[in-house]
Amino acid sequence: MSLNERARILVVDDESQIRRFLRTSLTAHGFQVFEAATAQAALEQTIVIKPDVIILDLGLPDRDGLAVLRELREWSKIPVIVLSVREREQDKIAALDAGADDYLTKPFGMGELFARIRATLRHMAEPLDEPVFQTGELKVDFARRLVTLAQREIKLTPTEYSILKHLVTYAGKVVTHRQLLRAVWGVQYENESQYLRVHVGNLRRKIENDTARPKYLLTEPGVGYRLRTDEMN
Repeated sequence: MSLNERARILVVDDESQIRRFLRTSLTAHGFQVFEAATAQAALEQTIVIKPDVIILDLGLPDRDGLAVLRELREWSKIPVIVLSVREREQDKIAALDAGADDYLTKPFGMGELFARIRATLRHMAEPLDEPVFQTGELKVDFARRLVTLAQREIKLTPTEYSILKHLVTYAGKVVTHRQLLRAVWGVQYENESQYLRVHVGNLRRKIENDTARPKYLLTEPGVGYRLRTDEMN
């Protein structure tokens, strides 16, 4: 069975044209599509249909999408992909910190949206104790704490390994600078972005053939990093 098959997508957007476009495109790719035009309807639909992924606009008529995200995260881990005209770095960071799994700005390409959905579905389908992760020629064996690239062992420092492990845990999704700093160094370092840039640079030199055009460890400018998955290629 493909990842698309029978997957339920809840599209939350007050623009009927956007809902219609997404319904047509997603249905054509095998998804079951449900719609909501308001925050209240989105929360009610989430309880009833239990979607596999929510595509959420932030500019809703009755409540801001960030408030919906925060409320949703109090009782649900359903993946949320934000689809919004808000393109400032602060808006993206706020949404991701509020619990969004990914963020796309309008106008958007359906190819990219499909890639983000596939990555999210695959991540949700994988067992949490999966001992080996692989994307392209990069392989991380958690049980052996072994990282290889094209079957060649890569020696990482404990900090570099911790960064890579956290990115693998959320592979395909954006991880903000603050989230990475908290996970690797602790909450007292969440504003020390220079720490992160140095270690990510060192990690890239070890796992990328061309650091100027990284294949695996992607930068989301001003926001954070994303580890590419095979679904995103």
